[in-house]
Amino acid sequence: MEDTSRYISPLSERYASKDMQYIFSEDKKFKTWRLLWIALAETEMELGLKDENGNPRITQEMIDELKKNKEDINYDVARAREKEVRHDVMSHVYAYGKQCPNAEEIIHLGATSCYVGDNTDVIIMREGLLLIRKKLLNVINILSDFADKYKNLPTLAFTHFQPAQPTTVGKRATLWINEFMIDLEDLDYVISTMKLLGSKGTTGTQASFRELFNDDDETIDKIDPLIAKKMGFSGCVPVSGQTYSRKLDTRVLNVLAGIAASAHKMSNDIRLLQHLKEIEEPFEKKQIGSSAMAYKRNPMRSERIASLSRYVMVDALNPAITSATQWFERTLDDSANKRLSVAEGFLATDGIMDLCMNVTDGLVVNEKMIERRLMSELPFMATENIIMDEVKKGKSRQELHEEIRQLSMKAGEHVKKEGKDNDLLELIADDDFFSQTIDELQEKMSGDLYVGRAPRQVEVYLRDVVRPVLKENRDLLGGSAEINV
Repeated sequence: MEDTSRYISPLSERYASKDMQYIFSEDKKFKTWRLLWIALAETEMELGLKDENGNPRITQEMIDELKKNKEDINYDVARAREKEVRHDVMSHVYAYGKQCPNAEEIIHLGATSCYVGDNTDVIIMREGLLLIRKKLLNVINILSDFADKYKNLPTLAFTHFQPAQPTTVGKRATLWINEFMIDLEDLDYVISTMKLLGSKGTTGTQASFRELFNDDDETIDKIDPLIAKKMGFSGCVPVSGQTYSRKLDTRVLNVLAGIAASAHKMSNDIRLLQHLKEIEEPFEKKQIGSSAMAYKRNPMRSERIASLSRYVMVDALNPAITSATQWFERTLDDSANKRLSVAEGFLATDGIMDLCMNVTDGLVVNEKMIERRLMSELPFMATENIIMDEVKKGKSRQELHEEIRQLSMKAGEHVKKEGKDNDLLELIADDDFFSQTIDELQEKMSGDLYVGRAPRQVEVYLRDVVRPVLKENRDLLGGSAEINV
């Protein structure tokens, strides 16, 4: 029977994918600890660490034993030990040693708890960013196809959510893509500059290694580069206290907050467009929009994107404050906050990306409704062209402008106060001041005439900016997102 008596985070139950949940799982963390202990022991062996008698302190047999048990974690032993000693790292050192009796004495040799704790955090954050990156690329790819498909479809554009000069549905989508492309640049930069802590010791001085290697600085200088290489990183931070600078967490969460802001903006646009009945998010055949109003089709997934995005944007403040308040070489007031803010920032962003993939892949474009709204406003937007045609016939632009202004106000009152259709063209055709017939005026009622270079902008943007990036990352494209609720 399901236990419903305890609080369970909605990030794991409802929003985040299994892949992201595993990256931040206990199993992933402790297996990474063991990989780091192996990397340290291998490095010390390769650098010729000796015992007091001049014999090799670490042997290949010890390394082999450690590797044999790197995946098979004896959690029961570790948990029982932690109840006694109240220290998670030493409990897992003890548990690993029980499985590797020949290597027990060299596990964690010369290291502090932050060697496994902090290096694992960096490794996990990088893996989390790489998963977010894959999903971000897929969102960009889906939107690119959408933009290309609808690059020529005229639609009413808005400034201040008031009718403005037309654009195209595809051009509007490029605005969403462009923000995500900016996020991708930031994301790639952070990933490319992430470095491990390495093995720096209790205050960052590597004093323990001077003891182990008899003050041989040239050998000690090789420790961090070797560990970094074994763990797949370009290097370790050049200086630190006991921990890596918590500013790294700030940089990482700021990238996630940027992605969340872009997703939020897109989701708001989709929600407004769904209100206008122009574009709608996917709606399941048996989905219920309201418990009271059976006809409703609420944009609930876009609303969820906005909701989770706000959480991530605010969550980015946590690492910033933690970074600012660290004392000297280390304090522990980062730990509890870091466990929550970093993990949940990733889980929430992962949920956002899955929702973005799902929503953009199933957008419904109601072309007739788009045309209807555009045509209701287009007569106003055609007035400049009408004026220019009359000017060519020798009339005063100022007088034409004033006449059309008055007719526009009258047509606006007919629409807003009397509920009639926009009759501006009829008013102009009936006005003796103008020489154009209703048929000539109607010829100006094609949205294509007023979208400017929007179709061309979409083509060039996708060709020159977006598709080269997608081509470079084509192995990461494809698949779909699973939405739990």
